[in-house]
Amino acid sequence: MSEDVPLLDDLMPWAVSGPRLGRTWVAAPDPDALRTRWAVLAGAEGADRERLFRPTRLRSPALGAAALPGQRSASTAGFADAPGPCPDPVRVLYAPFDEQWLLPDQRLIDASRPQLWRVLDEHQLFLVEAPATGPEGPLVTRHLPTVRPAGVRPLHRRPGGAEPNLAPGLPELLGERYGGPVTPQDVLCWILAAGRPGPRGHEVPLAADPERWRAGLDLGRRLLAVQVRGVGGGEPPRLPGGRRPYVRSAIRGWPDGLGWDPETGTLTLGSGTVSPVPRAAWEYELPGTPAGAGGTAAGTRVLQAWFAARCAHREPAAEGLDALGPAEWPQAWTSELLALVTTLALLADLRPEREAFAPGPPLSRTDLVAAGVLPPPRWARRPASVLDHQEEGPGGQFALL
Repeated sequence: MSEDVPLLDDLMPWAVSGPRLGRTWVAAPDPDALRTRWAVLAGAEGADRERLFRPTRLRSPALGAAALPGQRSASTAGFADAPGPCPDPVRVLYAPFDEQWLLPDQRLIDASRPQLWRVLDEHQLFLVEAPATGPEGPLVTRHLPTVRPAGVRPLHRRPGGAEPNLAPGLPELLGERYGGPVTPQDVLCWILAAGRPGPRGHEVPLAADPERWRAGLDLGRRLLAVQVRGVGGGEPPRLPGGRRPYVRSAIRGWPDGLGWDPETGTLTLGSGTVSPVPRAAWEYELPGTPAGAGGTAAGTRVLQAWFAARCAHREPAAEGLDALGPAEWPQAWTSELLALVTTLALLADLRPEREAFAPGPPLSRTDLVAAGVLPPPRWARRPASVLDHQEEGPGGQFALL
């Protein structure tokens, strides 16, 4: 693409590195496992607690930390002195297409990125830039992303869907060009449809033609609805009746492996079976990120990575708190598997349309500069002020923001 194509960094100026957990046991696919891990850690003492905690330079059982914004915390003192009750686990996007649970206690997380927690609510959407975002472009999630390594761009700079994280004046300029109001979510949908990786960063060509804008918006809305499984309170997109996956035989005990039969399109988990599962869903791969918290090995298939994450506590190498998990396959995971198969199949269905989409004659970066929209001001690259908001710091003191 041309050097005159706007970059994602121009259009959504505020970006934050994703949280760095520092220890794997603070997240898990099963929320009850996290409650068990908390209880075991809180009941341990001395060297046993240190071993289970896995201290780093930033976090140890003796160090206190501020409460996470928006999370009720019984204690901000060191975990060794006052663990407090277990906080309710929160849903996170732990890895691409893998929603898990996290203990929301800053004393346990090396770098929690409080600025993301401050804007996390039911109105927020997060765009996730990571090496492993797949052929459909960046990921979008309603949940706090802990994908590593990744840059996170919230759609809104403040809670309640207030103050879009867009170059100031961009929605108004686009609205004048296209003959109707343009919302922040519209811009996000266009990014999903038209954005492409380039040597300068993620390039987002803007259409000069209103008809091309509307075509891209329609495609982007469908991509968004699949990724977040429904938009604006709507029902999650579903596959047509004949292609919709169902549980054909229940998963009992613990499945000894995951497989797929190309003849019947049947996914097998031990004695359990799910079908139909299309080849595109089974073979859906990600480019890969470094292994570790939130990472997947290069070329890993999404379904296999998802299954492996749920078996991790049973691996011989698992030790300490990481080895605590469910003894039998939870029924909730089967429901999540059906939703994941649907998501991957629908994204694969949309792939040819997205690859063929052309924005037409461009609204160039030079045009945006001439209109005063670019470059974005420096303040747009920083978090919005939260001086009107009090947060509890270590030891019960109010945090200085």
